[in-house]
Amino acid sequence: MTGTRRTVAALFLLPAFVLLGALVVYPIGYSLFRSFYDQSGDGFAGFDNYEALFTDDGIRTALKNNVIWVVFAPTVATALGLVFAVLTERVRWGTAFKLVVFMPMAISMLAAGIIFRLVYDQDPDKGVANAVWVGVHDTFAESSAFPKAHPGRESPLRAAGGGAFITEDPVRAGTPVALPLVGVAPDLMPDDARNAAAPKAEPGKVTGTTWQDFTRGKGVGKLGGVDPGELGYPGMRIEAVKDGKVVASTTAGDDGSFTLPAAADGARLHLPADNFKEPYNGLDWLGPSLVTPAIIGSYVWMWAGFAMVLIAAGLAGVPRELLEAARVDGANEWQVFRRITVPMLAPVLAVVVVTLMINVLKIFDLVFIIAPGSSQDDANVLALELYRKGFSEDQPGVASAISVFLLLLVIPVMWFNIRRLRREVRR
Repeated sequence: MTGTRRTVAALFLLPAFVLLGALVVYPIGYSLFRSFYDQSGDGFAGFDNYEALFTDDGIRTALKNNVIWVVFAPTVATALGLVFAVLTERVRWGTAFKLVVFMPMAISMLAAGIIFRLVYDQDPDKGVANAVWVGVHDTFAESSAFPKAHPGRESPLRAAGGGAFITEDPVRAGTPVALPLVGVAPDLMPDDARNAAAPKAEPGKVTGTTWQDFTRGKGVGKLGGVDPGELGYPGMRIEAVKDGKVVASTTAGDDGSFTLPAAADGARLHLPADNFKEPYNGLDWLGPSLVTPAIIGSYVWMWAGFAMVLIAAGLAGVPRELLEAARVDGANEWQVFRRITVPMLAPVLAVVVVTLMINVLKIFDLVFIIAPGSSQDDANVLALELYRKGFSEDQPGVASAISVFLLLLVIPVMWFNIRRLRREVRR
């Protein structure tokens, strides 16, 4: 009645209003003001800075990537959170699983970025992603043990195109064939390689040896001849080719020796390119084509736990009577999940998706840390472009325009979320 309560309320609210004005209202107002001025801040630029949002290649790439982020990151994180929340309800160790999935939320974006920069390292000996990928690949398609092997000086072999080699002259049955190669370091030779055996003639057959001919110099070893200590090429595939057709083939033994039937007489020996292909080195996760999906993967790893916890809380409020009634009526688990569980969780799912959408519109840390300099332009997002324009390229007017544009993108999402929360309160 005397206004005392209003005065006390104003005094209590004053610190909050001061902080809100200093940290939110003033920066927004100044950014809006600055977005209409040129680089120096003295000349009025009108809408030129906003025009740059749709003409600058870097900003357009950032805008495209932001669309990809908004569409996929919240959807995948929410879907995984829903699956985890539903499945962990049915297992005894569900709480422990939830704790493990939620733990990445305790890690800062900086730490997560450093972790995934290592996870996506191109070298399979360092990067976990490529170590797994290469392991799976090599299970079904083993790499060659001789990727650097090639004919040396005075070799009977010549290049056949595509990385293969072929003998210059036809071979004859009963005449041993020497196929010396060089280029593989002794310590990189296969473990099953044995000392090379000099080729021996066999009547009616084509015999020979393929080996690492690394000795050089007078008195050290004979060029093109098998010397003590030189290793054979175990597993080397040799084909006999006549008139462009393979008439016989074989594989060299541990000592590099091989034998072909009489059908190989008069043919030329062909060493297929598969013998020399480079070992599979995995995917270039941080290359231009995969860098954005790779970073989104790291984001999902961090935020799927957040989605799971919120959805699990909503799932706890779903009446069990509805679920049991559906099962009694003959619905299977998939029908119960699709027609009852998901519709009942729709409000919670909306909260999670909208929250993550707001979050990804501001994503900066992961992109800045994970994407290497060579592909950072391809992984660019609006928040990162704002930083680059404002601090690296000294274009504060364009940076302010980007910040205002980001605010305009966030406002509709926030408005939708507030309306939905108010409807929930009225219920």
